[in-house]
Amino acid sequence: MNNIKHHSLIPLCLTVLAAPLNGSAQQLGVGAKPIPGAEVIIDGSRKLLDEKWTYWEGPGFKSSLPIKWQIVDDPVDKGTVVMTDDRAADGGKYGAADIVTKKAYHDFRLHIEFLVMKPGGNSGVYLQNRYEIQVLDGDKTKHGMGAVINETDSPYHAYNGVGKWNAYDIVFRAARFKEGKREEKAMVTMYFNGVKVHTNQTINQVWGGANSGIDGGNDGGKGITDKPGGLKLQCEGHDVRYRNTWIKELDLKDPNTDF
Repeated sequence: MNNIKHHSLIPLCLTVLAAPLNGSAQQLGVGAKPIPGAEVIIDGSRKLLDEKWTYWEGPGFKSSLPIKWQIVDDPVDKGTVVMTDDRAADGGKYGAADIVTKKAYHDFRLHIEFLVMKPGGNSGVYLQNRYEIQVLDGDKTKHGMGAVINETDSPYHAYNGVGKWNAYDIVFRAARFKEGKREEKAMVTMYFNGVKVHTNQTINQVWGGANSGIDGGNDGGKGITDKPGGLKLQCEGHDVRYRNTWIKELDLKDPNTDF
């Protein structure tokens, strides 16, 4: 696989085997390899970054293509990784230089690995370019590391810390609509470094305003629409790095994301 070429998938000691999802065993944690049918979207190469991603040109967008995020050496293992480096976002200007996949998603299984280089490092993983799973070192509140932002407590106990690789494994089910009205809220189950931290957690709204993502400016973030969205990564002028990221589209008929 391309991701193996560009970075090491160790330490395997942090990878655990979880319960079946749709009849197949799932690997979790740092170093987890793509499951059958998954698409690799970050492998540490400039080629895949430019092929799979673009900027989210929301109301706060201040950068320009080509993507200014850098390809740098993995500070822990061999290979290269993607660094959230874009001067347009300096000073915490979220929405100024965030990147989003060119492909939009409905339901999916996601694996993403990140490393915070310095204390207080801040980024974020946005499901459907709406719902943020926080990446924020040092914050243990509902706005902190690993939280479904403003909806759950931070599972900070599962965080490996600054200078170490971490992994989110997520199954996400999009909101369901009937005749234009939301009947079922979005839902997520998540493992943080192999530890289950959120189970069938419903998500009420988009937080952070119009600069945060799709529907952020609709009715104070409560005006969720039936529109698929890409996976978005936030740039806030901090050195946070990403590698080994893959996603598999699902079709979850029932409101259940547990795996």
